[in-house]
This record gives sequence, structure tokens and C-alpha cells, in this order.
Amino acid sequence: MTELFDVHTPSDAWRKFTIQFQPAPRVERIAVIDSLDRVLAAPLTAPHDLPSFPRSTVDGYAVAAQDTYGASEGLPALLDVVSEVAMGAPASVPLDEAQCALVHTGGMIPPDADAVVMVENTQRVGRKRKNGKGGKEGQHSETLVSLLSPVSLFPSFSPFSIEVYRPVAVGQNVIQIGEDVRRGDLVLPAGHQIRPQDIGGLLALGIVEIDAAVAPRVAILSQGDEVVPPEQTPGPGQVRDINSSTLAALTRRAGGVPVTFPIVPDRLEALQDAARRASAGCDMLVISAGSSVSYRDMTAQVIQGLGKPGILVHGVSVKPGKPTILAVCDGKPVFGLPGNPVSAMVIFDLFVAPAIRMLLGAQPVAKTEVPARLARNIASTTGREDYVQVRLETRDGDRWAVPVFGKSNLIYTLIRSDGVVRIPQDSNGIAQGSWVTVELH
Repeated sequence: MTELFDVHTPSDAWRKFTIQFQPAPRVERIAVIDSLDRVLAAPLTAPHDLPSFPRSTVDGYAVAAQDTYGASEGLPALLDVVSEVAMGAPASVPLDEAQCALVHTGGMIPPDADAVVMVENTQRVGRKRKNGKGGKEGQHSETLVSLLSPVSLFPSFSPFSIEVYRPVAVGQNVIQIGEDVRRGDLVLPAGHQIRPQDIGGLLALGIVEIDAAVAPRVAILSQGDEVVPPEQTPGPGQVRDINSSTLAALTRRAGGVPVTFPIVPDRLEALQDAARRASAGCDMLVISAGSSVSYRDMTAQVIQGLGKPGILVHGVSVKPGKPTILAVCDGKPVFGLPGNPVSAMVIFDLFVAPAIRMLLGAQPVAKTEVPARLARNIASTTGREDYVQVRLETRDGDRWAVPVFGKSNLIYTLIRSDGVVRIPQDSNGIAQGSWVTVELH
């Protein structure tokens, strides 16, 4: 097989791949408490209003707002406190004109109240007035902050009166029924990846189980006579295998389950056997091939023999990562990545991670990007997308992107960088001092 004979742009390569690959995620039922980072397989709607009753957002007094209109330090409103609403209990005592109820943060609001006065804006003045009249009998100068603990201090409640020094508007300091979410509202869409706050929100609605996409198993094969396991001391001409573990980590980050296989020697029969076994037991196959032309040709030959339609793209107009293979073999995605670690990671991010997201039915992940000024000129070749590693520095209050140049087989090029700058294929490069977008690692 000839090398790189029909090089595609990244967008064209992805389009050809997705025409042939349209997976349906496998689904399993899981507990919400175990669902962090899992992907929803079906949309979720609210089974009821949240909250299901009007709640106070402060410690204070549930009132009819109109009873406080015009209240001030010089002319406070005088209200009778006729009940206390215990936490976790219904507000069952009705309120008449100029009456209110002591409530705690999160407690239920009586049906006759439409606002809550903060305790800081009140003062207790004595026992309940007779016939709605009377002075400040038994006046106390202390406020009621100490009376408003979550545990009731009124096991046998005795009515008293308060002065209100600030008016409240209807709805003030109250969370209304359904203010958080209404019954039937879409809570989370299919393809959403569960976050910690999502778990809390679902449990608040009584949703304790969800249908989640099964994480795809991704087979990872590293190839090369010169490659030895990391725990082994390399001999002359040998290198430790870093691609298997690096690609496995990237697979986990993308939502897949990595399945690493032993290093495959550079023999056609050995690679054919390993690829067949890996593909049969997994949902996706990623082969990190050798660097020479003959190795890439052997990888392409093996991939082509795994099933139809086979290789869709052999060669992508990017640097690093030009000798990339995209294939679909009997419904399973197969990728041939360059053996150089920088190239392999760039191509994984471009093609393999999005394919894993497709197997999950997941929504696209927004990249974390920051603007920066370019610290050095970057040359490029028209017709090819370049991905240049950069280190971020702060100089005189500005963020600068300093290119980290190095060959694609040098892993520390990536370790010393904070992100990557993409040079468009129609560009001859970017001048020093220009503003660029840095996609963070």
C-alpha cells in the first residue's frame, strides 16, 4: 500500500468518517449517586415542582406585605406573632390582619403570608396586644436573632408582638412554588455529562436512577520492535513504551474504558492477530504504529483486513500527525496513529476523543481557551493545519504564548507546554505580538 496518497483536511477527514460511523449508545440503569461524569442516555424532566411549597430564604417573620407598607425607624409597623412554623412541618395556623408567624430559613410560609421580614429589621416589644391595640407592654430591647435557631426555642409557643422597621414587597425573601424548576420542565438533556451539582438537583426531585450510556471499551495497541515496557531498562536502540499509557489516560478523560494490549512486534502476522483479538473484544481500536513507511503500510494493511468499509482516510493535512488512518471496520471505528507521542496525542484529540463521545451519545465538550499574545514568529505552510505547543507567561500584566518547539517524538515538548495554538491551513504563519487563542491541555 502506498503512503499518504490522498491527504485530507481535518474537517473533510472527519466528515468522511462520520458518514460511515453513526453509533447508537448502549444503555444501562445506574444509581444517581454513582453517576458522576456519566452521560445521560435519555432526557430527564421534573416529576414535580421544586420547591413544592413556598419557602423562606431568611430567618424572620412571614407577613402580609401590605401590613408593613410605610414602616420606618420612626414609625414602625406593629404586628402580632401568633405562631412559629417548625422546620419540616406545615404552616397550618391562619393569619389575620396585622398578624405574622415566626419562620426559619428554608421553612414553609403560611398561606396567608406573601413575604418575610428579616429578623434584623424587627424588635420584640412584649406580649400580644389585646383587641389589636395596646402599647409596648413589657418591652425588650434585644432583637430576636437568638430566638431563631434551627431548633425551635418555643416548644410551647406564647404569642408576642414585634415592631417592623422596614417594609417588604410581595414575594420578598420567599422562594415560590416551582421557582427552581416546574413540573414537566426539561431538567437535563440526553447526552449531558453528569456533574456534582446535577446529582444534587436530581436527588432533590426524587430521581434516584437514570439511564446512562455504557462507557465504550477502547483497545490500545502499541507496535514496534524497539519498544519495551516502561518498567524494563531499554537496551541499545530501544525506547520505553509511553504511548499505551498516555493514550489510555486520554481515553479515560474522554469517557472511555482503555484496554491496553501487550506491545506488538513488527511482524505482519503478529499485528494481524493482535488487531483481530483487540477489535473483537472492544468497541474501538487504536493502533499506535511505528514511524517508518514500511510500518505505516503494514498498519494500513492490517486495518484494511479487519472489515468493511475499511480505511476511509489515510493521511491528514496536519502537523504533527500527517500519517493518520481513519477507518470503520464492520461497524467499529479503527484509528492508526503515528508512533511519535506528540503526534499521537494531537491526533487523538482531533479524532479519537470525538469518536468516543459519539459512542457515548455525548454532547460536544467545549474546549478551555484563553487569549494570549504570541512571543515569537511561527512559520507555517499553506494547505496544512499546524498545532504548535506553547507555554503561557505573564509579562507586564499581559498573557504571552511562548512557542515550545521540538520534534514530534519528544514527549517533554508537551510536558513543558500549557496549551496549543492552531495555525489555519490557509495561513503562512503568525507574527510575533499577534493575539492568538490558546487551547489549554
